[in-house]
Amino acid sequence: MKHILIINGHPNKESFNYALHQAFKRGIHQHTVEEMMVTDLQFDLNLAQGYKTNQPLEPDLVKAQQSISKADHIVWIYPMWWGAMPALLKGFIDRVLLPGFAFKYRKGSNLWDKLLAGKTTEIICTTDYPIGILKWYFGEGGVKVMRKMILDFCGLKTLRTTYIGPVRPSTPEQREKWLRKVEQIASKI
Repeated sequence: MKHILIINGHPNKESFNYALHQAFKRGIHQHTVEEMMVTDLQFDLNLAQGYKTNQPLEPDLVKAQQSISKADHIVWIYPMWWGAMPALLKGFIDRVLLPGFAFKYRKGSNLWDKLLAGKTTEIICTTDYPIGILKWYFGEGGVKVMRKMILDFCGLKTLRTTYIGPVRPSTPEQREKWLRKVEQIASKI
């Protein structure tokens, strides 16, 4: 049995991302599920001094690190805004995936240790771009940054990226189809 952590990075609980979140959760069978809505967490999203000083973690961020540590598989659900994740999710990542927790630079070297190695992850990203344009014209933009420069940097192995969109002009029938797709993806874990 795996411990699955769903991290929803959309700041609005009325968004379609929350319906996708619930569909994913419904699809999981025989595994422990933990959910984290970043919008519910109380924290300063600004890493004010970068890594120059140790900015104390708020209790919600301490719990977030504990949840990430327990997880075998982490699901990131968020919208693409201006080619990247919302500021709330980026601030969460800046504050939680810290040196000493998610990675560790080697002394006197440009290399680092990936402290979250052994865990898997996946991304479910909503967009208003047609998926083909997002992939081939924009080169997957901020999602590629998430996969390569954040998750892989920390040792998380991305198993899948699921794009949902374009959402804004979609019909209720299309949205229902996407919900079934996400539920089916989750059922294969």
